[in-house]
Amino acid sequence: MSNLNIRPLHDRVIIERLDESVTPGGILIPANASEKPQRGKVVAAGLGKYENGVLQKLDVKVGDQVLFGKYSGTEVKVNGKDLLVMREEDIMCVLEG
Repeated sequence: MSNLNIRPLHDRVIIERLDESVTPGGILIPANASEKPQRGKVVAAGLGKYENGVLQKLDVKVGDQVLFGKYSGTEVKVNGKDLLVMREEDIMCVLEG
């Protein structure tokens, strides 16, 4: 997503949901029957937030795949893409490997 014209501030991140319409067993789930995925990829991240005058950098970085809460973030549309803007604290974990 090289043409992303948005820069999150402070401890906010921009997340693109990852498609989870196929189960691990290969079953296709219709879009109207599936819930929105709770897994996504970080496409932009702020610099961090200041606590007591010291910048606390984010633990996540662009490219990380993350899990987040079902109702986390605010949905926005940028350049025709549906994205989520959320605070880093709304991210539950980073998927590794």
